[in-house]
Amino acid sequence: MEFHQLKTFVAVAREGSITRASERLHLSQPAVSAHIKSIEDRYDLSLFERTSRGMTLTGDGLRLLAKAERALEAHGEVLSEASRLRGTLTGRIRIGVGSNACNPLLETLLIRLADSYPDVEIRTQHASGRETVAALRGGAIDACFFNSVDDPEPDISAIDVDQFSIFLAAAPGTVPCTQPLDWARVADLPWIYPQCSSCCGRATDTLFLRHRFRPKRVISVDREGITRSLIVGGIGIGLLHAETAREAEARGEVELLHELSQPVRVFFAHLASRDNDPILALLRGLL
Repeated sequence: MEFHQLKTFVAVAREGSITRASERLHLSQPAVSAHIKSIEDRYDLSLFERTSRGMTLTGDGLRLLAKAERALEAHGEVLSEASRLRGTLTGRIRIGVGSNACNPLLETLLIRLADSYPDVEIRTQHASGRETVAALRGGAIDACFFNSVDDPEPDISAIDVDQFSIFLAAAPGTVPCTQPLDWARVADLPWIYPQCSSCCGRATDTLFLRHRFRPKRVISVDREGITRSLIVGGIGIGLLHAETAREAEARGEVELLHELSQPVRVFFAHLASRDNDPILALLRGLL
């Protein structure tokens, strides 16, 4: 569960209204509703009863609220401690970035650090998600952003900072956009995706198991820009992250055939053994 969703849940519970919660959070009403629905769908919970008088917590919602409020309180304590350290915290931190989807989060973090903690020096390096986590374990970096459809291993301390969908895309006219999709037909086409433990690779394996097939030909590519070019060129069908997929669709370059049901989670992580590192605690608080 992402922190902003938790914050939205508590706001709706306290206000008893989507409208008042949206005003309090400075979010649109559809955004507030989407946060609540995401929590309910992901954990198969019913948090609120929707009545003409507003939003009333269910039994599950009441039990979750107490823990959610404690989580928000703990987050506030982290921010307070970070504020206390402002102007005195110095040091260097090396951050790995596992995909382009992580870049906006890195940019946000760098801006916030530059504004409030100018004496903290950040060095970044880009690699694949698998390489980034390996570098973290090997001590080559101190923290990282990476994508995964799975929970991190126990030796990794991670927080969810974002999530996104993956789409199966094809050049226009390659495959009839039917509902449901003709999986027997797409199985005969070349598939373009990374055959490794990347988020797209793992998500694709799950897709194949669900629909009981394996493609006859695979073009293994671990760079999304190259994957997009091959799809647009009609070389095969492949997987694109939501932002890239929507942009390519808007340009008329691809048709989106299917949205994979399992979203990809974006994590900020470091070794669990460094939970008490003051700079890493600061970064967690800023995110």
